[in-house]
Amino acid sequence: MTRKFAIALAASASVLATPAQAWGPIGHRVTAEIAEDNISGHTQAQIAQIIGTEGLPEASTWPDEQRSNPSPFWQETASPFHYVTLPEGRSVEDLEHPPEGDAATALERFTAVLRDPAASQDDKARALRFIVHIVSDLHQPLHAGNGTDRGGNDFIVDWFDEQTNLHWVWDEGMILRQQLSYSEYADRLERRITPNRVIDWWDADPEVWIAESAAMRDEIYPGVSEEYGMGTPESPAILRYRYNWQWTPSVEERLAQSGVRLAAYLDWVFAEPA
Repeated sequence: MTRKFAIALAASASVLATPAQAWGPIGHRVTAEIAEDNISGHTQAQIAQIIGTEGLPEASTWPDEQRSNPSPFWQETASPFHYVTLPEGRSVEDLEHPPEGDAATALERFTAVLRDPAASQDDKARALRFIVHIVSDLHQPLHAGNGTDRGGNDFIVDWFDEQTNLHWVWDEGMILRQQLSYSEYADRLERRITPNRVIDWWDADPEVWIAESAAMRDEIYPGVSEEYGMGTPESPAILRYRYNWQWTPSVEERLAQSGVRLAAYLDWVFAEPA
């Protein structure tokens, strides 16, 4: 084994050992900020009763911040709550949920907790934080994984001379290149969201979000070749300005959509009884 290959392999192993988290903290907070600006007053009051002054942007990153919590819930139960698996060519109607659950079943579970008048405030707070997080997760295309490469975590890339993986590029790489705080980024995106887009995007159906993500996922893998890299530790796919230019608008649209959809979902969850 050459020294160069050994270094590349070690760097890749350290990247792959990191759990996937959809978007990074900035992406999740952007989604939550947009949602907070679009929910109804009734929903705002319901949320304040549960998490007080915490706010949705702060709540949005909590499920990722707890990943190092040694409790069995965080180390075993909650791990699959961040993604779904939909193999290429399969319809969302054929989505199969593993016994341990996934993001879709977790969303149902936590929604039921929020609507349960007997649930404790602590349980409702945990449920709300997960819902805010999961809705955003399901809009990141690689969190509707194809079941072959851990949502792009095993597809190794050279991102502006840094070895990482395709999943990280979508979670954080393209977002961080904007060099904006989450509030600045949310403000930029909100100024682009027209009333017609709010109407078009106002959809609380997770199957719609998953189908969109899976369709986009199948397009975002860079072409592989011996010249431009094969997506392996020995031959990472080389991603530079062109990939960033091509896909940043899609990243931003998914962030904006997830903010509007999170508002729609929370308004639906907290809707007053007919």
